[in-house]
This record gives sequence, structure tokens and C-alpha cells, in this order.
Amino acid sequence: MTTLVFTHPECRLHDMGRGHPECGARLDAITDHLRATGLDTALTFREAPLVDRPTLCLAHSENYVNELDDVLAELETNGEHHAFDPDTIACAHTRRAVQRAAGAAVAATEAVVRGEAKAAFCAIRPPGHHATRDTAMGFCFYNNVAVAARHALDVMGIQRVAIVDFDVHHGNGTEDIVAGDDRILMVSFFQHPLYPGTGSSPMGPNMVNLPVPPYTRGPEIRKLIEAHWLPRLEAYKPEMIFISAGFDAHREDELGQLGLVEADYEWITQRIKELAARHAQGRIVSCLEGGYNLSALARSVAAHLRVLADV
Repeated sequence: MTTLVFTHPECRLHDMGRGHPECGARLDAITDHLRATGLDTALTFREAPLVDRPTLCLAHSENYVNELDDVLAELETNGEHHAFDPDTIACAHTRRAVQRAAGAAVAATEAVVRGEAKAAFCAIRPPGHHATRDTAMGFCFYNNVAVAARHALDVMGIQRVAIVDFDVHHGNGTEDIVAGDDRILMVSFFQHPLYPGTGSSPMGPNMVNLPVPPYTRGPEIRKLIEAHWLPRLEAYKPEMIFISAGFDAHREDELGQLGLVEADYEWITQRIKELAARHAQGRIVSCLEGGYNLSALARSVAAHLRVLADV
């Protein structure tokens, strides 16, 4: 069964300014590498639809969804920019990009639950895991993974899901949304100290947070995953697994100081896939988060997809 890739050209158009690391070239680098290696022929690509407001409100407050959309709609009309914080800037194309990004995650969830594919990857931007229930921050506007996970639970009839976050930065937004929801187990590792400075004290019993110091390398991360993630995930037996797939823990990425390489992402993905096969009928939805060295990002995504697609 094929692995699906959801993306859309409008995700590329969101622009936070010259020199900003979270840029449209990230998606170009991934697409170009998949084509150059021939990996694209093993995947099935689908256009991401637009998400609707009620679906966003599964993870975000209604006031936030309405107020953010009002701001983005105004920018869409006047062509100006708006800074939510020094690093999170919206432009005229942001509204459609964020709707496509969240829409991709939801459509991927529906496709996987319906058995159209075992796994799906969302090549989307902007990323989402820093967006809290009512705040845009850290390059993020809507929390794509949290929206998709709640859609699986509240709409698609799934009983238990796991969220696996291997971005170099703590997924504070996802934790803010899902902490205390016993239908969701979230496991993550992240560099600490590093933006946003959270995660050292979990907000709920359904969180497995592994803060690691700068310059931690792949072998140490693998040991932590085996000791802490896997036992909790095995005991929890999720019916579906969502991945916040950030690749900025790569040793070539300058936004963090961890030391992972492509083989580490391959190993992590394989462990997740084995767990999904045992407990979740193989069901995995993975959404792109960070990763800002274009070459390292493209190679790491390819390693991730080769495992998901069995190629």
C-alpha cells in the first residue's frame, strides 16, 4: 500500500521576510531531493485541502481562531505584514498557507483512518507545534498535529492516539493543548535550554518529556527513546500515531546544537513504525515541523519517508 504525501503550492508562498530560516525553499529542497533520488515514484501525492473553522476549534479556542483569521484575511486584502512576535510574521499569503497546512494534516488523518494508506506525510509549512491553544508563536499559527489528533479522536472514532515529537525545540504548543487529555500520549525529546525554554516539567501525566543538553548525539538519544518512550508507548497501545517531524536536531542545522544524522531519523521512524504495526494497524500521520539546513532537511525527510514507504 502506497504512502501518501499531502502538500500544496500555497504553503510555499507564506513569507516571513528575507533571510528568515522558515522559508518556502524548505519545501523546494524536499521536493527536489525526492525527484532527484527517484523516491517520489514510490509515493502518491495529493493536494492539501483548506481546513474549516470548526475543525481548528477542536484544538484552538474559538476566539483565537476567529481573531487570527480576521487578521490574516485583512493582510490578504491589503498586502501588508503583521508580526505576532519577532520571529512569527504573517503576509498576504499566510492565510491560505496555514489553512492548507492544517487541512493537509486533517486530510491525511482521514485517508489513513479510512484505509487508503497506512502512512501519510504532510510536506507543509508553516509548522505548528509551538502554536498554543490561543497564541501564535515560534513560526507557528495553527497546531497542525494537535488539530489532526483531535480530529481523529472527536470525529473519526479513534480512542487513543500518540504524538511523537522529535523536533530540536520543545513542542510547547502541543503540550499546552493536549496535556491532561488521557486519550493522547505525547512523547518528545528536545534540546534544553533552547527556545521556547519549556518542557523540563511536564504539564500532565500523559507527557513524556526528555530534555537533553546541547551536543547530545544520536546514540544517546536512541538509548533515551528505548528507556523512556518505548515502554510508555507499548503500555499505552495507541490506535494511531502522529509525528511532529522536525529535522532541526540534525548536526548540520544551526538553529540547534544536537548531533543527529539521517540514520538516527531512520532508526526513530522504524521504531515508531514497528509500534504502529503492533497496536495501530500501521496507522501513522507525520507532519513537517522544523529543519532549516536545506540539504540536511531534504536528506532527513527522505530517510524518514523510505521507512514509512518500505523502500
